Amino acid sequence: MEIRDLTPEDLDDVFDLRKRSFGPSPASDRDRWRQAVHPALGEGRYLGAFDGSRLTGAARLRRFTQWWHGRPQPMAGVAGVTISPEDRGRGLGSQLMRAVVERATALGDAVSALFPATTPVYRSIGYEHAGAQHTVTLPAESLRGIRPSGQVKLRRMGPGDAAEVVSVLHRVHAAARSSGPISWDEATWSLWLGNPDDFLYLAEDGFAVYRWHGDAISVENLVAGSGETARALWSVVGSASSVARDVVASVAPDDPVLWLLRERSKEKVTQARWMFRVLDVAAAVERRGYPAYVACDAVVTVEDPLGSGGTWRLEFAGGSGSATEVSEAGAVLSVNGFSALYAGVPTATLRMCGLMSGDERYDEALDTAFAAKPYMLDSF
Repeated sequence: MEIRDLTPEDLDDVFDLRKRSFGPSPASDRDRWRQAVHPALGEGRYLGAFDGSRLTGAARLRRFTQWWHGRPQPMAGVAGVTISPEDRGRGLGSQLMRAVVERATALGDAVSALFPATTPVYRSIGYEHAGAQHTVTLPAESLRGIRPSGQVKLRRMGPGDAAEVVSVLHRVHAAARSSGPISWDEATWSLWLGNPDDFLYLAEDGFAVYRWHGDAISVENLVAGSGETARALWSVVGSASSVARDVVASVAPDDPVLWLLRERSKEKVTQARWMFRVLDVAAAVERRGYPAYVACDAVVTVEDPLGSGGTWRLEFAGGSGSATEVSEAGAVLSVNGFSALYAGVPTATLRMCGLMSGDERYDEALDTAFAAKPYMLDSF
């Protein structure tokens, strides 16, 4: 079995493999999919597994920005992992994912995330549960009580606003000290903002992307940096309540809209879980944000069979962190455990699950430094 970079000549086979793995898609999607994936080919971010000349599996590494406590860093989003039906059960998925981890590390990414179709294969190479995409279903009528102040100017947006959307996300997630949200790169935003079926509105400190889905409104993205902008954008969505029955929206678990509603009792919330992996311990620690008041240190040993293992003294001060290799004893975590810790899973949980052992004196410091409530607004 050979794992190598995919080329444009392989894309028809990849599309066929996706159809066999995820189900049929309209023929009209093929050209748009090709346009979306083509940049990944030249960047070494689309790998294929081959048995001779026959494609047996594929995986794509998407270029994302991800925020951790308000600080952005590059993140390798693993997507489109497909194995041909006749080759499943032979360990090919694990081989392909090991190659993906090695490639992401070589490309300079210190962290990676994915939405799993199945958990065991990803856990076996170091990914662990971290957060979720929270989707809430609200009666459209409930949004009519959200009244805009009239001070926020909204305008329609399109592909030419991709850079501004990226800028808004950086400002909003930094100010909110968000953990987990992602942003597509500017070229991909430009592609998505050209979808003729979407309704797109932009403010100085926020934007909304939504569409009709049957008799409901589906809100794909609604990000706001102020209460005034949140009210303005949600009121636009709610203006369809005379026709739409429900609004289905991806939101943060503590999104302001849930407190702006006049009535709130029972809610239908679904969660799509995502998994996370630290690829490079030192770089991941240095690129993450932390509470500014935290000033502490801890020694951890991270066991990673794919190469990022070692013993590190972690030091936190002024909202930043550093990692220095040392030879002393401390807490011991598998790479799964350290990845979960990085995403805010408490040390007590990790110890009870067998993902952490060793010296307990640093547990409170680690919990305080890595505290987070991670979420995503986008799936991929």
